Amino acid sequence: MREKVIRTYRKLIERKNEKQPFYNGIYDRWKYPVLTREHIPPEWRYDFSEEDNPFFMERLGVNAVFNTGAILFNEKFVLMPRVEGSDRKSFFAVCESDSGVDGFRFWDYPVRFDRIGDETNLYDMRLTRHEDGYIYGLFCTESEGTDGEAVASCGIVRTKDLLKFERLPNLKTDSPQQRNCVLHPEFVNGKYLIYTRPQDGFIEVGGQGGICGGLTDSMENAVISQERLIAPKRYHTVYESKNGEGIVPIRTEKGWIHIAHGVRNTAAGLRYVIYAFATALDDPFKVIAAPSGYLLAPQGADRIGDVSDVVFTNGAIVRNSTVYLYYGASDTRVNVVTMEMERLVDYVFSTPSECFNTYDSVEQRMQLIRKNKKIIKDREKR
Repeated sequence: MREKVIRTYRKLIERKNEKQPFYNGIYDRWKYPVLTREHIPPEWRYDFSEEDNPFFMERLGVNAVFNTGAILFNEKFVLMPRVEGSDRKSFFAVCESDSGVDGFRFWDYPVRFDRIGDETNLYDMRLTRHEDGYIYGLFCTESEGTDGEAVASCGIVRTKDLLKFERLPNLKTDSPQQRNCVLHPEFVNGKYLIYTRPQDGFIEVGGQGGICGGLTDSMENAVISQERLIAPKRYHTVYESKNGEGIVPIRTEKGWIHIAHGVRNTAAGLRYVIYAFATALDDPFKVIAAPSGYLLAPQGADRIGDVSDVVFTNGAIVRNSTVYLYYGASDTRVNVVTMEMERLVDYVFSTPSECFNTYDSVEQRMQLIRKNKKIIKDREKR
């Protein structure tokens, strides 16, 4: 049975991915997830000793692999996903691929960090190659609060080789809880800019406003004394209930492109989608473009999993003008969409912005229809 398990595993990681026939002019979807629980090496799950495990049982099971950090490292596509064991404990692991859409192989061992306090769980890594020379990892660290509710904070590590990680003190802000923190890749006025999402409770953001940002003098002792609101949540939008910074912002000639997640409540529960906006190159706190609606929503198999109807991104890689956007699907697997940079820029800066009410939204669509009818009529006259 051991040989069968190993053969099945090797067949999976050697499988080539295929583009789906889906078309919206923005990105390509791929047929197979790039990471699942089955991508975890068998030696991480099974005891290979015939004496200790005569029935070759899975001793340390894996429930899901999702929500991955991403970085181009030594010309390899390197991901650091959240791996959740069957014991509900999450940890980080590093895997790499030559293509970025298939063939991901995990490095020999999971990642270990120094522990701070009574941390229970770690997850949702964002990897930033900063201009100071370090690769920083910002992630969510969870502990049990005095009232039994979980308390979320922003953990910080740094590395230069993705093998040895230096644990730095957790980010300090005035917010009771912090999640979805991302480090900007460049200095801003000589300081580090960290995007935050302050919230009152572990799940509910409460009176907090949305995606914020703040400056800190150093990462060795990161302290943000003032969080400025950048992208607020707003009534009756795809980011009505809450939103959070996703990937490390991408620098373009027109501005910084941000890809984030937005959440709204439905009769079936919370629905997570991925949306985009842009901020000014000379002022990353200033939004200069914001396409209406979502960029990516749960579709097909994406909708099914441990936490259904969720897509969530915390990692993207740009290589040779192609953007590889990795996203967790329903807290179960990692998928990827790819798009040319010029298409992403066009989408962000040329797509009509949100109208915030039905009447203006209908007029916006009618303008598009009238424009197209005129184009069709003019073509028919030729």
